[in-house]
Amino acid sequence: MVKAKTAPLVETSFTGFPKQTFAFLSGIAAHNEKIWFDANRDLYEAGYVAPARAFVEALGPLLREVSPSVQFSSKVNGSLQRVNRDIRFSKDKRPYKEHLNLWFWHNDKSWDTPGFWFGLGPKEVQLSVGMYGLGKERLDSFRQSIVHPRSGKALLAAVADVRKAGDYEIGGKTRKLMPRGFTADADRADYLLYDGLYASATLPAAAAARPDFAKLAASHFKKMWPVGKWLLDEVAG
Repeated sequence: MVKAKTAPLVETSFTGFPKQTFAFLSGIAAHNEKIWFDANRDLYEAGYVAPARAFVEALGPLLREVSPSVQFSSKVNGSLQRVNRDIRFSKDKRPYKEHLNLWFWHNDKSWDTPGFWFGLGPKEVQLSVGMYGLGKERLDSFRQSIVHPRSGKALLAAVADVRKAGDYEIGGKTRKLMPRGFTADADRADYLLYDGLYASATLPAAAAARPDFAKLAASHFKKMWPVGKWLLDEVAG
């Protein structure tokens, strides 16, 4: 009688990013080359893919308590971004990312939608909410929402809520000159210099090893969410 093979056990619960995660991230930062990656593929699977998938499954439901329409998938090319860099049009020819990057999105899965962003490196964790860059159509909608009295005041209230909740950065300002054809009241005119809008927090990498890290991350995302909600309601809804 042939005994059926049993499927390997898959880690489904998140108890913090393990030491293998930091070993892989430190290693790929020091040896960003295919030879090293191929020799450490087991470390990649154990330290990068497996714990990231478990983290997505733990964090995703917590984020749905913040924003019920948020989407996530624990697959590579779902919430888990590929470790390979797209170097076709880049002067930087390093083949691999040196951070573990995740995202949780709204609406259709594209970069032109607000979401929750996560980046883990050897030394720090970056948590962000919002949109890093706005496409042409979204950018016009963003500016119109800044100018409009109701949605413009709602933006100021959202930013105030985030700043009141903690030491969070409000980013996205890239321009030096006002876009042609747009003016706004002085209290919000500065946001016309933004080509994206996001709130972000930086934590030490050691925080990601905590067993309760999914809850910790969710608490920060919740405090920063007013900026994301404004974008979802007024710009990309």
